[in-house]
Amino acid sequence: MMAGATFMRFAARTVLSAPACKAVKIRGYHRQYLTTFRNNTSSINGGRTAFLLTLPALSYLGLEAYRRVQSATVVHALEKAEEVVEQADYLYSCGETEKLYQLLLQYKDSDDAEFLWRLARASRDLSLLAHIAADEKKRLTFEAFEYAKKALEKNEACFAAHKWYAVCLSDIGDYEGVKVKIGNSYIIKEHLQRAIELNPKDATSIHILGYWCFAFAELAWYQRKVAAMIFASPPTATYEEALAFFLKAEEVDPNFYSKNLLMLGKSYMAVKDQGNAVLWLRKARDYPPHTEEDKEVHKEALDLLKKLGA
Repeated sequence: MMAGATFMRFAARTVLSAPACKAVKIRGYHRQYLTTFRNNTSSINGGRTAFLLTLPALSYLGLEAYRRVQSATVVHALEKAEEVVEQADYLYSCGETEKLYQLLLQYKDSDDAEFLWRLARASRDLSLLAHIAADEKKRLTFEAFEYAKKALEKNEACFAAHKWYAVCLSDIGDYEGVKVKIGNSYIIKEHLQRAIELNPKDATSIHILGYWCFAFAELAWYQRKVAAMIFASPPTATYEEALAFFLKAEEVDPNFYSKNLLMLGKSYMAVKDQGNAVLWLRKARDYPPHTEEDKEVHKEALDLLKKLGA
């Protein structure tokens, strides 16, 4: 199996949508909550026009009253949506994966991409829990992809929809074989680039693209040969490209993710820069462990530092 088979097995941190947001510190994580929503009044206005066409004799006062009722309904709906999103983001920050999934599952038929990409993420996170059986893991993995796909269909301009579409597409490749996984890699890269274009300040999208580059840079020669037999021009990348993305992610949001610190250390090792490798591996080692992944990063950083004699 190609070295990229473990591609994107990580816990993404920041979930900021491009509009105005407020940052909060919860349990040591940098979390950002969406506080503005896209305006849905265009479709409502369309419905109101059709209604007026059927009621041409509606008085001015009656029309104004109707407009006030409609406006109040829209405001209430937006406030309710905002409450649900804030509750969802709070549960995510607390690591309440199953509660988060059950909350968002109520909105699986929503037309709002903000609900759908969060549901995709929650489905994926649930699939990664240790107690989830293999068949349920597979079901949740494909379910997550469908929600991400729907989010993208509903709002192409939502950077998080692109990010989670890329992540979930990579996940389903684990079930569909090497050929499909390599073929999907082109699509994954395109969606990550689009996510970064839409929100250049999202460190995790930048990190994932760095991970994409690292995964293909470290392919063994025989894996490259297999890839070349399947595709005339298989995906390629260099450690230098990966390093640039990891550094950019750190510039955008310093110390946001233990895995980014580790990958910086590993990238510097790959380009034979031991001094910087030791620097970043020590930062990964010393990162406060909040999650199981942080603990794994700590252990790997320790092992690599011993290997380097540092």
